[in-house]
Amino acid sequence: MSADYKSLTEKARDIRIDIIKSLYHAGSGHPGGSLSVAEIMTFLYYVEMNVDPGDPGMEGRDKFVLSKGHAAPALYATLAEKGFFPKEKLNTIRKLGGDFQGHPDMLRVPGVEMSTGSLGQGFSTAVGMALAGKLDKSKSRVYVLLGDGELQEGIVWEAAMSAAHYKLDDLCAIVDWNGLQIDGNTDEVMKVTPIAEKFKAFGFSTHEIDGHSFGNIEDALSEAKLIKKKPSVIIAKTIKGKGVSFMENNASWHGKAPAEDEARKAVEELGGEW
Repeated sequence: MSADYKSLTEKARDIRIDIIKSLYHAGSGHPGGSLSVAEIMTFLYYVEMNVDPGDPGMEGRDKFVLSKGHAAPALYATLAEKGFFPKEKLNTIRKLGGDFQGHPDMLRVPGVEMSTGSLGQGFSTAVGMALAGKLDKSKSRVYVLLGDGELQEGIVWEAAMSAAHYKLDDLCAIVDWNGLQIDGNTDEVMKVTPIAEKFKAFGFSTHEIDGHSFGNIEDALSEAKLIKKKPSVIIAKTIKGKGVSFMENNASWHGKAPAEDEARKAVEELGGEW
């Protein structure tokens, strides 16, 4: 294996602990869909992407767009762990007058490429970034993370159609397929499956993986870089609330911050210190 999976596992754990602590201090936010993407975020920022915490606007950098903007705690925690800003800032999430809002703000947080929150619009922006990269003959790549419930938005499929039409092989979408959204099971709220077949129909190269396996993530991202003249999508099967027993596969933790006793228990389960 080319990546140090043990080190990555420890970093994903640290990111999960950061997510829990920051949401406890915030008193509101979205733990479930933040915890489910820890391995994906870890691999992107520690292995895959060409980024520099000391120079967030570096020319030729790879770009990441969090289309499921409510998972901002996962992005903030990853950026803090990577060194884009001090970890102490994570305790200011959702505080009045602070920079770290409930959804990412590209004008106020170093490392955030796009302000997101309205579902589907982040994906559209990522398509625009990838198209701009093609026109500029840039070697950089664009990565965008969507939620499975987000696929219920029509704008997602308009963007997908554009990505395929312009043969954006510098674009890699990742779907966090945890099967749950704020109102319950995604297929009961508005059926989104079969996801792979839909993206294939829109002209994407598709890869289905275990979203908590670094080996699977590495293989899929490596394969995506070899695809020419079409965009790629990685459909990552994940567990909402991953790592915290009482949050796993529980839709009620989509948008609810833990109380102190819950946060302490969660951090303890993750192997951290309160």
